[in-house]
Amino acid sequence: MTDTRPILALTMGDCTGIGPEITARILAEGRMRDDARIVLIGDRRVLARGESHAGVSLLTRSYDQPSAVDWADDTIPLIDLGNTDPDLFPSGQVSAEAGRLSGDTLAGAIEFARQGQVQAISFAPLNKRAMFDGGWKFPDEHKMFAHLLGHTGYFSEMNVLDPWWMFRVTSHVALRDVADAITETSIRNAVELAVTTMRKAGIERPRLAVAALNPHAGESGLFGTEEIEIIRPTVEAMAREGYNCEGPFPSDTVFLKAFAGAYDGVLSMYHDQGQIATKLKGFNKGVTVTAGLNTIFTTPAHGTAFDIVGTGQASGSALEAAITMAARLVRL
Repeated sequence: MTDTRPILALTMGDCTGIGPEITARILAEGRMRDDARIVLIGDRRVLARGESHAGVSLLTRSYDQPSAVDWADDTIPLIDLGNTDPDLFPSGQVSAEAGRLSGDTLAGAIEFARQGQVQAISFAPLNKRAMFDGGWKFPDEHKMFAHLLGHTGYFSEMNVLDPWWMFRVTSHVALRDVADAITETSIRNAVELAVTTMRKAGIERPRLAVAALNPHAGESGLFGTEEIEIIRPTVEAMAREGYNCEGPFPSDTVFLKAFAGAYDGVLSMYHDQGQIATKLKGFNKGVTVTAGLNTIFTTPAHGTAFDIVGTGQASGSALEAAITMAARLVRL
């Protein structure tokens, strides 16, 4: 019988955070086996740290590359890069060198994706500051992915809290720069990607609510004119072109409308506008997806949680959701 489960690369994130332990825990529980054929890419010593923190023991078998994996073998396939000795990096502390190595590990997984050996990549939480200081000079991992893949078109990160999809016009930029980045072009790009992504995910006619930038949607120009001059005209023009989008709605109410079922997705103007609502709604279920690239990337919407490493408090639910989402997107 042909195995139709997608082949997915899984990396353990920053070795000083909760990534290794939540990876070890979900692999030990084995619930992801029905969703995907998972090949772990990283260092066996990092996995051992995760096993210790999670209180589990795993059986692995090492391979040189994903295409060599014997999927009839019940042990966990591992591409042991041998590049990270976690004993050099104390748990719960930011380390530039650990950031460099987590980037190197992701780059290895991306190369396997470029070769067609894996169909998607899921990764445990990273630390952006550590990666940047370690030499990966990108404001976030998504721009790193685009660079390594040679991608030149528009792309963006987004969040999924099933069944809701959250998109952004701007993301990892300083708040003082957001208003200048809100243009007709940036809104159009974001709406097009949002609708395209939701359609690919199986929503035939996705309903998209667009958030305002200013308090009370600008209060008719009293608190800013971006809604009058840029956001509303662009949204209305795209609605006339056939996009099922509405807005701008005040950001303190738009998510109430979506969570009540009026919309499938929300387009926020900046990072925290959407992230706060998403994390309050389901911190341990949210998934971040890099949308618009040829390779599918998913990760938990939460971070490395340095304060709870090794305490037994870290939940793997969001990483499970990320793997499930990656497998789902591959199949569509």
